[in-house]
Amino acid sequence: MSAKAIREYDGKLLLANYLLQSPTLAEEKPAAAFVQPATRLAQVNLNQVSTTESAEKIAEAVDAALDRAERLNPWLLTTKLVAKPDQLIKRRGKSGLLLLNAEWDAVKQWIRERAVKEASVGTISGVLKTFLVEPFVPHAQDVEYYVCIQSHRDGDEILFTHEGGIDIGDVDAKALRLPIPIDQALPPSERIASALLADISSETQRNALATFIERLYAVYVDLNFTYLEINPLVVLESADGSAPQVIYLDLAAKLDQTAEFESGDKWARARSDAVVYGTTGAAGSDVGPAMDFPAPFGRELSREEAYIQELDAKTGASLKLTILNKNGRVWTMVAGGGASVVYSDAIAALGYANELANYGEYSGAPSETQTYEYAKTILDLMTRTQHPDGKVLIIGGGIANFTNVATTFKGIIRALKEYKQALIATNVRVFVRRAGPNWQEGLRAMRELGETLGIEIRVYGPETHVTAIVPLALGKASAGAGFKDSLAKQIPDSTVPSTPGTPSQMDVDPLRSGASATPSVPVAAPSSSTAADAEVTASAPWYSPFTAHTRSIVYGMQPRAVQGMLDFDYICKRKVPSVACMVYPFGGNHVQKFYWGTQETLLPVFSSLKEAAKRFPDADVVVNFASCRSVYESTKEMLGYPQIRTVAIIAEGVPERHTRKLISLSQKANVTIIGPATVGGIKPGCFKIGNTGGMMDNIASSKLYRPGSVAYVSKSGGMSNELNNIVARTTDGVYEGVAIGGDRYPGTTFLDHMMRYEADPECKMLLLLGEVGGVEEYKVAEAVRAKKITKPVVAWCIGTCAGMFETEVQFGHAGALANSDSETAEAKNASLRAAGVHVPDTFEELPALLNQVYSDLVQKAVIVPRPEPEAPKIPIDYAWAQELGLVRKPASFVSTICDDRGQELLYAGMRISDVFREDIGIGGVLSLLWFKRRLPSYACKFIEMVLMLTADHGPAVSGAHNTIVTARAGKDLISSLCSGLLTIGDRFGGALDGAADLFSTAYDKGLSPREFVDSMRRQNKLILGIGHKIKSRTNPDLRVSIITEYATKNFPATPILDYARAVEGITTAKKDNLILNVDGAIGVLFVDLLRHSGAFSREEADEYARIGTLNGLFVLGRSIGFIGHYLDQKRLKQGLYRHPWDDISYLNPAALQGGMSATKNDRVQVGAAKITSK
Repeated sequence: MSAKAIREYDGKLLLANYLLQSPTLAEEKPAAAFVQPATRLAQVNLNQVSTTESAEKIAEAVDAALDRAERLNPWLLTTKLVAKPDQLIKRRGKSGLLLLNAEWDAVKQWIRERAVKEASVGTISGVLKTFLVEPFVPHAQDVEYYVCIQSHRDGDEILFTHEGGIDIGDVDAKALRLPIPIDQALPPSERIASALLADISSETQRNALATFIERLYAVYVDLNFTYLEINPLVVLESADGSAPQVIYLDLAAKLDQTAEFESGDKWARARSDAVVYGTTGAAGSDVGPAMDFPAPFGRELSREEAYIQELDAKTGASLKLTILNKNGRVWTMVAGGGASVVYSDAIAALGYANELANYGEYSGAPSETQTYEYAKTILDLMTRTQHPDGKVLIIGGGIANFTNVATTFKGIIRALKEYKQALIATNVRVFVRRAGPNWQEGLRAMRELGETLGIEIRVYGPETHVTAIVPLALGKASAGAGFKDSLAKQIPDSTVPSTPGTPSQMDVDPLRSGASATPSVPVAAPSSSTAADAEVTASAPWYSPFTAHTRSIVYGMQPRAVQGMLDFDYICKRKVPSVACMVYPFGGNHVQKFYWGTQETLLPVFSSLKEAAKRFPDADVVVNFASCRSVYESTKEMLGYPQIRTVAIIAEGVPERHTRKLISLSQKANVTIIGPATVGGIKPGCFKIGNTGGMMDNIASSKLYRPGSVAYVSKSGGMSNELNNIVARTTDGVYEGVAIGGDRYPGTTFLDHMMRYEADPECKMLLLLGEVGGVEEYKVAEAVRAKKITKPVVAWCIGTCAGMFETEVQFGHAGALANSDSETAEAKNASLRAAGVHVPDTFEELPALLNQVYSDLVQKAVIVPRPEPEAPKIPIDYAWAQELGLVRKPASFVSTICDDRGQELLYAGMRISDVFREDIGIGGVLSLLWFKRRLPSYACKFIEMVLMLTADHGPAVSGAHNTIVTARAGKDLISSLCSGLLTIGDRFGGALDGAADLFSTAYDKGLSPREFVDSMRRQNKLILGIGHKIKSRTNPDLRVSIITEYATKNFPATPILDYARAVEGITTAKKDNLILNVDGAIGVLFVDLLRHSGAFSREEADEYARIGTLNGLFVLGRSIGFIGHYLDQKRLKQGLYRHPWDDISYLNPAALQGGMSATKNDRVQVGAAKITSK
């Protein structure tokens, strides 16, 4: 939702700070003829206090909040006050929630009696947690006025009445109005006064109000308000004749939340301590908290709702959750804003509105992890309580345009598995209906889950009407919920004998397969004048912005969408691709590779729209993928090119004022705008916008490669795909379809496109899918009533469930909220029906009604079905085919330790999030990546100990020395590290594998320690792992002591260590420093760990010892030290190292031949025979 209500406290702060600052919208800023009073607002905020806390704790919190308000606002002690809850409550005075003309002590007592307690306003109950206290303003009733500014599609409107206050009555009937077109300046004060203030006799008050309204409108526009109402507005004239005070006593306001990137800093500044309390000096004191948009009264956010709201704020996808009845029986998990509404409608229509537990939706391609968190939250809520009839979980959705169904289902399946026992205990039944990219794999995985989870799971695909699973889940008959066609079901439901609710009233088979379906009129031969084969004309008619020759510019780097458009062109047998070029302002001119069928081709990419338009003058459509922040400027530029006839704005979250300005500019330029917040539109056989229609398999199954007779317009992009499916299965197919977008002010309206369809002779039948919120559907009803639209129209407005909920529910689209009775779906459906539009009783009956109207047109020969052309071959990318499991090829590499292909990285099958949640540490990660399994915690700890013990052994050892020398030579980190690592071998650090092999082999052969030592002596071999240059039996190596003591205490058994200790006893008897060194200790202990931890077979243990695993521990640990030495040298800025010559013995070969008589000054000249020694 874009227009969101704010607290009265915040609204007044915005006015207090910007009323005299905001730039004027008038041609000339008039001098203010009023005085703005000082800002005195005190807020008592208890939102962090829960009703579940004890009465004592609540009382303490209330007193603390009151004390804070008193400390920050000393004027409370000296002023008569007004107190009221500040929680978007209407008619507070009539509900006894207003205290007037009271002292601070009385206010405190009044708040204590109500704070964190439930109150009722009409039929709605809620907990009072936020209060506003401000000075009481004595005044006469005849100086109370009413002023309101509200936004409409074409501009803003100021309403004013000279009778304000609690008993104002019907404002719409009595208020004077001043419309302000979006592209025009505010009229001068004189015009404002004549239009709005004619009933005010006092010239002083009239002048004050005129200039106040000018200032109020400036703030309204500057701060992106969408609604601002002040009642009463009081004007107090002064006795000395100076300018009167204008005081806004009660205020209600809404801001455009999508404009936060533009106005958010201003909103925050008005809420800063510097503004509220007049504090100065502290750094950042003028930067306040971000604007707070509270939930409606009675709809306090639960912990779970707040968590999903937080997730939604962190992702580009959409995640919404509203808990309606925490003890409800029916829970939903629906993909898509429009689909979520029709599922709620279907549940409510069957009489289960009071059992509907939640409303919500996930859309916009959320990741597997995000879907998992969303599903887990719902399952947790669902399984907290029992229901005598069990519970139902409906996992539904329309046909996705680009969301990978299998990926999102992985997250849902993961959550279902995690809650398996709770689901069984709660007696949950699950019903699934979904389609879109990779839906076959997603539904297959869901069905397989049903075979093992222990609860009933029924699964359906696009062969079933979108909401057909609802009556099935609730045990109700489904009238007209399925489809009758000749398509084999791709995923038949094995748990029921047939598709639920196949309608019997479909008289004509839309796919014309069989003699019984032959109409009573002759079938036309294939036409050579279809849209796909039409000859290029100089200019397409106004009603046909898309033809088989339409060329477009794609603004933004969107290769996936472009490839989808080219694939559509290819299967439609277009001769020229519909995408002429791309524009990407953040890169230089270049070309991008795409496919035309199975052949590669190149598309130019320009850095400016100007160059693209110049190079391709035939391109008259722009598909604008610019972000919500930049789409206004880019679209405004597009409207300046005469060749551009249509612009599709894909971005969501475009500020409403930006959209309304673009609408005005587009009307002047005679350009059609589709969007914002749209997936686009499609004209079968001709042209498609961006990702419209989804993947190629859906385009083929919905017959979108050739034109039909039915044109539709919808708000929802996801539901437009569903309409493609419904129309294809119940009629001869789609002629054209447009999703205008779910915002309050779409660039073009339902009527704009319906009038196009009415004028197009190839279009025979119209379909409208409206929704709750807005009034555009009434314009269509009026056009039908006035005979401006004469073709048959089938229509339905979704959101009929809204009136059944006790509190206000914001549905998936920004505009899907009824602000009056006339904006409800029921009222609009009734109006359309009364105008002569074909309106079903429920959305589930829409397919049957479509087929009935289509059948009548066929019988009347208005529609002459054509023979079905051969289905085109669909090119498919290799990567996508591989994901669908359609192709295979030998892999160049095999990896069994890590998988980065999914939404979350896996270490040996363990999710990276679980790695951190279970805190397995470095040892645990190493066990996963090296041994492909979880080792016991003592083993992981031992691994970490080894890494710590081997991290470094001073700068004098060969590896550290090499690293230091290389670092001082100016080489980089990697080169220096490798220089040190290359010294590791049998003589330095690399004895772990050798020591493990020697000791374990001798032990396995049954050699006694003495026999082992003697055999090594006879072979004249050193015993790897025995001996140390410095340490000895009397000066033991503490590193060895630490790990051997740990292993003795924690390992199940240490036979190889015991054997090595016995060998040490023999070797140290000969020489004191022939001790078991750290290499030997680590080596033998790792053999003991591998063999006796229970995690490995004997063969696996021997293999890991043989393939260098143990040396890997030393390499990994010592790399820590080598890097430390490198960084140390760099920090010290050490220069190039040159070894001192006096530390080198220079021996002259001649001197060596003549005996050992060479002096210390003798030098050796290598390779220079003619130079003699001196």
